[in-house]
Amino acid sequence: MTKLHVNVQVRKYKTIAEQKQKNGTEEVGSTDEDDLQNGLDPHILDLQRDANRQISDLKFKLVKSEQEVTALEQSGQMSRYKTSAEAAEKVEDELKVEKRKLQRELRSALDRIDELEASNSHLTKRLEKMKANRSALLAQQ
Repeated sequence: MTKLHVNVQVRKYKTIAEQKQKNGTEEVGSTDEDDLQNGLDPHILDLQRDANRQISDLKFKLVKSEQEVTALEQSGQMSRYKTSAEAAEKVEDELKVEKRKLQRELRSALDRIDELEASNSHLTKRLEKMKANRSALLAQQ
């Protein structure tokens, strides 16, 4: 049942309840117990009881319809929250994947830096040895 359909039903029940209540009070009027005991028609009393019962039924249906409207509104909110939560979880998963990728790249870069520093140190030592050998050769000549 759609929200619009429920709202239409609620308005319909309210209108019927108001009409029944209005008609019931106009037909019977404001009678007290003395009038009832003084010979009012039992048929009128039955009609009034029936009208009151119908009013009670319609009021119950109205409350039930209003509860359905509230439930539908809340379920709409829940579906929006659920959709939002699912989107957030998807973004979170994507961010986790990206973080792992960046951490791998960082480890790789740090390893490469260590390799280059070791190579640089080795080459610096070789250069110093070559300079020392050159100086020794030049000193011998």
